[in-house]
Order: sequence, then structure tokens, then C-alpha cells
Amino acid sequence: MDTASTRSDNPFHAGEQAVHDRLHIRERVVEVGQRVIRTEMPDQHQRFFEQLPFMLVGSVDRAGRPWASVLVGRPGFVQASGAKRLDFHARPIPGDPLAGGLAPGAQLGFLGIELHTRRRNRVNGHVVATDAGGFSIEVDQSVGNCPQYIQGREFQWTRDAADLRPRGTEALTALDAEARAVIGRSDTLFIATQAPAADDSDDVKTGRGADVSHRGGRPGFVKIEDDHTFLVPDFTGNFFFMTLGNLQLNPRAGVLFIDFETGDLLTLSGTAEVVWDGDELKAFEGAERAWRFRVESGWRLRDALPMRWAFRDFSPNSTLTGTWAEAAARLEAQRLAQTWRPYRVTRVIDESSVIRSFHLAPADGHAVPQFSAGQHLPIRLKTISGEELRRVYTISQAPSDEGLRLSIKREGAASRHLHDHVRAGDVIEALGPRGQFTIDEKLKRPAVLIGGGVGITPMVAFARHLVAEGFRHRRTRPVHLIQVARSEDLRAFGAELRALERRARGAMKLHVVLDAGDGAPEGALRGPLTLDLLKTVLPFDDHEFFLCGPPGFMQGLYDGLRRLGVRDARIQAEAFGPSSLKRRPDEAAAAPPPPAPAAQQSTVSFTRSGHVGEWTPERGSLLEFAEDMGMNPPFSCRAGHCGSCATRLTAGQITYPNPTSWRPSQGEVLLCCAVPAADGGERLELDL
Repeated sequence: MDTASTRSDNPFHAGEQAVHDRLHIRERVVEVGQRVIRTEMPDQHQRFFEQLPFMLVGSVDRAGRPWASVLVGRPGFVQASGAKRLDFHARPIPGDPLAGGLAPGAQLGFLGIELHTRRRNRVNGHVVATDAGGFSIEVDQSVGNCPQYIQGREFQWTRDAADLRPRGTEALTALDAEARAVIGRSDTLFIATQAPAADDSDDVKTGRGADVSHRGGRPGFVKIEDDHTFLVPDFTGNFFFMTLGNLQLNPRAGVLFIDFETGDLLTLSGTAEVVWDGDELKAFEGAERAWRFRVESGWRLRDALPMRWAFRDFSPNSTLTGTWAEAAARLEAQRLAQTWRPYRVTRVIDESSVIRSFHLAPADGHAVPQFSAGQHLPIRLKTISGEELRRVYTISQAPSDEGLRLSIKREGAASRHLHDHVRAGDVIEALGPRGQFTIDEKLKRPAVLIGGGVGITPMVAFARHLVAEGFRHRRTRPVHLIQVARSEDLRAFGAELRALERRARGAMKLHVVLDAGDGAPEGALRGPLTLDLLKTVLPFDDHEFFLCGPPGFMQGLYDGLRRLGVRDARIQAEAFGPSSLKRRPDEAAAAPPPPAPAAQQSTVSFTRSGHVGEWTPERGSLLEFAEDMGMNPPFSCRAGHCGSCATRLTAGQITYPNPTSWRPSQGEVLLCCAVPAADGGERLELDL
């Protein structure tokens, strides 16, 4: 039973608060921290520590250097003498710098962790007594930790628990080849940090002092940059940011790597800095920031531990994260976004009587490109007669899923070719993913996903993404998914969506609307989907709507939602073609500025191909101009809504005579709609 009382003060010090402010989470985190960060140990933590055979310790030596260390003993070597005291019947491993940080009054951080159960709890305190057999601390702060990123391991003793003498001790001033090898294959590390006390009264109140924390990921999650430096991604955790908060006040840190198979310890001390953003971070699956550690000194203690661990399984959270090698490969794939790449079809699966999924994997040795849920993939096909077809199809899966999946309804020349002739093992070509019909998984506002017919494909991608990110962040954005189809045999992804609903554990509600009742699943609603029917399944709330389906279906829903008072900004739609959805902007929305006038003549250089020519208005868009010069730029829609022709503009200015639904990134131009501008467009350079 938890007997510790709830706090009323702010349990976080200035460094932690600075991180909370940067991430705009201060109020929410303080409320949680007051409940779970205590000034004494609850009963369950006391019993937990007493059953452990080892604990991690964060200490600071006489030179002010933090170190992460291990204390070892038979279960019971740690004893709780009430909620405010822990007695340790163990001494540091010979050669471990912890021995220099056990003076009376020294502030220590402890992490009790069970790898086989993935339980962990933290406690911070100061030394109140020492003797030849151990030491005691008075507890200043106690907090439970979640099981994320802890790899499952089973341990066994290999010799007497009291035999802690390392079989070798080596001082390090840099990362030698052996240290780099250990770090490169590690899936776990421990980091010690320290927040210096502002004054004597502040120590206990805000948890200042030494601390130690766990980090985990897949092997390769630590990037060795040189013989003194490595980079560690920071994944979603408990949002307390105790480690990063300490680093805001004191950049000195210690890092410990345990070789679970040999019992070797690699303990390092140096400085750490937080890396808040960058292209490399964006490409690392699951990374929200990182910290870079620079080694100043360290020790290798060989066979120091009298126990070994056998790997059992990765944490489910770790499997959702990447490696630095994968991040580099994704950046390379991103660089190739405007290049037609080959993809091999690995599986072909019928989702309904008219929709078939094609699973794709890169066939050129490069990685799957990075994409956002809801984006589409421009593909290029050669028919049996030799005709070239270009189309865009929605990627019907989450970015965290393996490979790419296109789910395509059999209608039109390209889809008929895919359904009738493309099989597993065949190769098709594709550009990089693109599209702006995406969803923000971090919002709290409920999302209403409405997919009619094959318009369910981006909604499946959204749902898969929201559920996966909900598991990662332990908070799923509420979602109502409304699937509309003519009949059950035409409805795709039925079993997949039900499974997603179960995985979401109440955060996702699936509503099926069928025009025909034959074979309808239990709970299905009789269509068509009207506003009155929609109001019966949605609770009163401030929703954000996402629409995809036939043009008339979407226009009717959009107009009805606007009549109900839903703001235009709250209605997102995947509309193919410039006139597919007629929108009515909110009254407060500013009218777009008129387009800049076009040039009467321009010298256009295509720097990659070497083509140079004189453009005049009768030569049409820049895409048509490039084609007239014998070039073959990528494109799909020719209407400014898919982004397939987006190309980097390296010099000059362009204008769009007509508005485009696709919003190109800074420095990009949509060739299919752009022409040189009168002001600054006399000379253009395009990276093509």
C-alpha cells in the first residue's frame, strides 16, 4: 500500500523547469510530479529495493566528476529502515570511482531495476553513515519509472556475490577500438548527472544532487562520432526530464555500459550537451532530441560482475525506434526523392472484392523513404503494350510499419494493369512519398476520420499511426473512424480496423456504415451517411474532421459540417484535382494575395542535366518547357495538387498564375504550374 503523501510544491528544479518551458509542458508535468515525486519511499519501493541483486548508483567524485556505477550483492543487501532510510550492505567494486563519492553528506542517485520484469524505481538521498561493510542514506526524493526501453534479460550468478575483484583494470582517456565495439553493440546504458544545490534549503525540496538514469534502444542506437564523442537519441519518456534538466545546470556527466555477457564495465566521465533538432534527428525513428557525450576519462573493469544476463527480448518500445545507420539511410532515401527508384512487390493481398494491397520493398539497396501518415506515392508503370502510366496512390500504413503498402481500387488503366498483371516479385518504379493530407498525433482534440470507398486508405494510415504513436507516447489521440461502403464485400480492412480498435483500448471507435445490409457485421449502421446519422455516433465535442472519398460524398459532408458551424480550418480533405472540393473559408481567414505577374522572357537553366533555354509565355509551364527541351521531369497530376514535380529552385523567382492546393516547401517550385516571375525571374536555375 502506498502511504506516501502527495506534494503541494513544485518538485522540479530550475534546469528541469527550463526544459519543461521549452517543450510547453510545465503545468501538466508539475501536476503529475506532485503526485509521483515524493520525499519518502512508498512501501512498494522499499520492498522492491530489498529484493534486488544489484543497483545503479550516480555519484560525484572529489574533482566534481559524475560517475555511473553498480552495487552488487545477494538479494537483501539493500534494506529499507522505514520510508526515509536505505542501508546498503555492500562496498563499491574495486577500481570503481564510486569509492571516492561515499563521504558522509555526499548526495547520491540510485536506480533499482529488474531486467526480467522491466520494473524500475529511482531514489535520491545523502549519505548519513559509512563503515567497512557499507553505508546508509537518508532519502530526499523517490519516484517510480515506467518500463519503457528496458530489454528483457534473465540473470544468473557465476561466482560468489562477494567476489567483486575485477580481473583487469584499465584507465581510459579516449574510446579505444574495444570500447567502441562495446558501445556499438549496446542496447542499454546508464547516465549519471548532477544538479548543484543552490543553497542548503533547496537540496531536498527540488531534488538537486547526483542522479542516475537508464537509456535503452536497439543495438546501434548510440552513434560513435570519434574517439572522444558519441551521440545518444532521447525517446519519449515520463516527461520529467531529470537528466536533461540537470544538464541545463551542469554539463558534466558520467555514462556506464555493462557487457551483460562478460561482466565487463565501461564507465566514463565527461561532459554532455543536449541536441534539440537537426535533419539527422528527424530521420531517426522515435528520436525527439539527443545528447552528445564527450569523454574525458574512464575505466574498463574486466569481469567485474559476479553475474551474467541472457538476452530474452527487446522492449516493445525499443522495437519502435531506429538506429543511426537507418537514419543515415533514410536521409539518403530522402535525397533520392525526385529520382525514380525500383521497388519490388513482396506481397499482394486482396482487401475487398475491388481493392488490392501491394506491399513494396526497395530493390536498389537504399532504405524505405521517410513519410508521414496519409501521404501518397507517385508510381510509374509500363503496360503490356509498352505505354507508360503515372499515378499517385495513398500509402495505406503507418510510418512505423515495415516497407510500403499501396491499396488500390480496380478502376482505370493503371489500376487494371496492377490488378491484372503485377504479382509478387515484379518491380515498379516510384518517386519519394509526398502529400499534405497528414495528421498531428500529439493533439488532444478528437479526430473524426471519414473514408468512403477506397477513401478509407488514408484513414487506415492515420489510425495505424495514431495507435502506434499512442503506444509510444502512452497517450493516444481520441479518434472516431467512420468507414462508408456500398456493401460488406466492397469494404476493405475490416479485420485490420477491428484489431486496431482493440489495440487502442478505448481511444479509437470504429463505426461502419453500409448502404446494403446483406452480410453487414454486427453493429453496422445503414447508410447513406447523413449529417443526422453522423450526429448519432459522435459525442458533443470540438472535433477535427478528415474526409476522403468520391467528390460528391466529400462535398456533401463538407457543406453539411459547415452548416453545423464547423470551421473550415477544422475540416481536412484529400481532394484529387483542383476542383474536387469547393471550400468556404472562415470569415476571419485572410484572402490570399494576388499572384505576381509573369515574366515576358526568361533564361532557364536546368543545372543537373545542363539544358539551357529561353522561356516565353506561349511555352507554357516550366514542366511543359522542360518537356519541349527533351527532358522527362517527374510529374503525376499536372494540376498542382500532388507535389510529384516539386523541384529545388536555386536561383530566380517564379509565380503561379493559378493557386495550387499543394504548398511547396521553402526553395521548391511546382513545375507543372509555375512560370518565371516578372520581378526576379529573368534568369532561373532549377536543380533538374
